[in-house]
Amino acid sequence: MGTKKREMDATPKGTKIVIYLVLALLAIIILVPVAWVFVASIKQNSEFYGNPWTLPQGIHYQNFIDAWQKASMGSYMLNSVIVTALGLLLLIVIALPAAYVLARFKFRSRAIWNTMFMAGLFINVSYIVVPIFLMLNNADAVVRKVFGGPFFLNNLFILALVYASTALPFTIYLLSGYFKGLAKDYEEAAYVDGASYFYTMVKIIMPMAKPSIVTIILFNFLSFWNEYIISMTLLTKPALKTLPVGLMNLMAAQKSAVEYGQLYAGLVIVMLPTLILYMCVQKKLTQGMTLGGLKG
Repeated sequence: MGTKKREMDATPKGTKIVIYLVLALLAIIILVPVAWVFVASIKQNSEFYGNPWTLPQGIHYQNFIDAWQKASMGSYMLNSVIVTALGLLLLIVIALPAAYVLARFKFRSRAIWNTMFMAGLFINVSYIVVPIFLMLNNADAVVRKVFGGPFFLNNLFILALVYASTALPFTIYLLSGYFKGLAKDYEEAAYVDGASYFYTMVKIIMPMAKPSIVTIILFNFLSFWNEYIISMTLLTKPALKTLPVGLMNLMAAQKSAVEYGQLYAGLVIVMLPTLILYMCVQKKLTQGMTLGGLKG
């Protein structure tokens, strides 16, 4: 800490001023649109036809009530919560053991698996949405003949499984890099005491990797919560749509109805869970990113 402090003290004042100005500018660019959405969400519709930068005359809660009930945002949010929770659970259950095995054990096909997961980092999910849809649609055609109804499309669990699958390469890459940086002394001591591989992974390694786990949970939560293309493609029933798809439908409907307050209230409903989660785990997230950078 003393060395870093001396380096900061040695930085010229002009450079510090430039850095602070750039950081302040970036903060303004990020915070002003977010704050404007929150302010606009409590305005009455008539207030949007004047100066858009004026403060609201009062707090108009009806926008949130209309967005929640009339636009079915409550139903969309429940679907998003289910899909996101299932996706994160599947991802953690699959990625943690896989990353631990690839980082700690040597076996013949290890290089092949590492190469496959590394290759997955360069695949844009948007490019494979159509093949995923066709694969699930063909599977549904077989299921219809056997059981008389579809299963793979319009299924929240299948959507969560697709989310988890597309997030596996990045998650395993990040976790395996963190596991490689952990000392093996703890595992060796556990093995000497008679602990199994599974017990050692769950009781010793995973608690040590908690900052990294929090990091991948937050990153993938944001990805799953805000995902639009896959959800729109695999869920065609209105009752099963997730929050981003429902918000886009609300925006399309508002082009004719021109209920701007209701529209911005819907935007706040989408943003609020991610902001709350980030504020709750901000310290752990920063710690996990720092440790991952040092040990990866």
